[in-house]
Amino acid sequence: MTLTVKVILGMVLGIVVGLAINFSGLNAEGSFVQEFVTSGLFHIVGKMFINALNMLVVPLVLFSLICGVCGIGDIKLLGKIGTKSFGFYMLTTAVAIASAIFIAMGLGIGEGMNARSSAEFSAREAPALSDVLINIIPTNPINAMAQGEMLSIIFFAILLGVSLLLVGKKARKVIDLIEILNEAMMKMVSIIMALAPYAVFCLLAKAMAELGVELFAQLIGFVLVAGGVMLLHLFVTLLIFLKAFSGLNPVTFMKKIRNVQVFAFSTSSSNATIPVTLRTVTERMGVNNSVASFTVPFGATINMDGTAIMQGVATVFIANLYGVELGMTGYLTVIMMSVLASIGTAGVPGAGLIMLSMVFAQVGLPLEGIGLILGVDRLLDMLRTAVNVSGDAVVSLVVAKSEGKLDEAVYNDQALESSDKGGIHVNSEPGRDFSKSMATAYKGN
Repeated sequence: MTLTVKVILGMVLGIVVGLAINFSGLNAEGSFVQEFVTSGLFHIVGKMFINALNMLVVPLVLFSLICGVCGIGDIKLLGKIGTKSFGFYMLTTAVAIASAIFIAMGLGIGEGMNARSSAEFSAREAPALSDVLINIIPTNPINAMAQGEMLSIIFFAILLGVSLLLVGKKARKVIDLIEILNEAMMKMVSIIMALAPYAVFCLLAKAMAELGVELFAQLIGFVLVAGGVMLLHLFVTLLIFLKAFSGLNPVTFMKKIRNVQVFAFSTSSSNATIPVTLRTVTERMGVNNSVASFTVPFGATINMDGTAIMQGVATVFIANLYGVELGMTGYLTVIMMSVLASIGTAGVPGAGLIMLSMVFAQVGLPLEGIGLILGVDRLLDMLRTAVNVSGDAVVSLVVAKSEGKLDEAVYNDQALESSDKGGIHVNSEPGRDFSKSMATAYKGN
């Protein structure tokens, strides 16, 4: 079996085992199963896997971005790639939340339920946009890496890469070292991914054992609409976007992105999925590393299509539930707020709920309404993360194709769909294109 098949099998078995534990009542508070299995073994193994993935994020983003900037070899081209990436990410996010609002309004979700929530929700204070912009430039890059502040890390890595590029031949040894470190990080990804099927089983078994299906009962409409719009965005909007802007085959894309979607669904973290996304778009889809190493971590930081959809549906749901009339102006405000908040809350833990509380406060919806959807947020979080990383891959392909940085032979190679057999394949020459670009840059100096 390929690694992807093993992970999917682990996911299915985890859901089945988790539901069985939930339905049987074995997970009662203080029981042996709850103490030593779901909150014990499953929690420990799953958490260790998530920690291992997160361990790779900062060094992988740092080294791959530096290599990517130097590999582009042209500062003007770097500016073009950055501008295109930002524009496409904002466009897909705006389309995502607009479609979510219109569909939810058309279906009248939440109308006539007359439900009220006694749950309280206390969100972390969202950073002001001015603070976000100021903090993009770190006062201490080492501290930014320690804290996992992705925007600051991205800025520092790009600036260091540009500086090395401008130094020229003198920087060759430093760049070679960074390239070797980047390759070593990719090897670490392969090692950790070998444990993925077992970790995915534990993560989902614990989630289903604790949440169960009964939490969907009074919120079934919200769950179905939010999930349906996410799937619509994933299978229709993003694929139309891919075909329209790149001309690539959407069916091939869906076949090759599935392993990334499975990891994103299991971990509920775009950042934790960066190593898998980066490997997939470069080795299985043919995106040049100089583009992918910029667009993938950048997208994981600011691209929140799935989260925007959840916000749009939740806004309509809570507005109807509490009888608040927002009107077209209110919904346009929600769209603009969500697009801006996707940047403003980047890298903040629990960003989805923080963004939602910002939107609710802006349009005058009761914050306690968030308590109604907290029970199902964990499962929706899995789905919206899968949508987010799919958007990252689509934009990476579109940008790479527009800049002539896409190997279409690799993208269309059907054999690469199963190239992860026995583990994730590691390219024996990861720095080949990078070295060529650097040689060109050195000649210019």
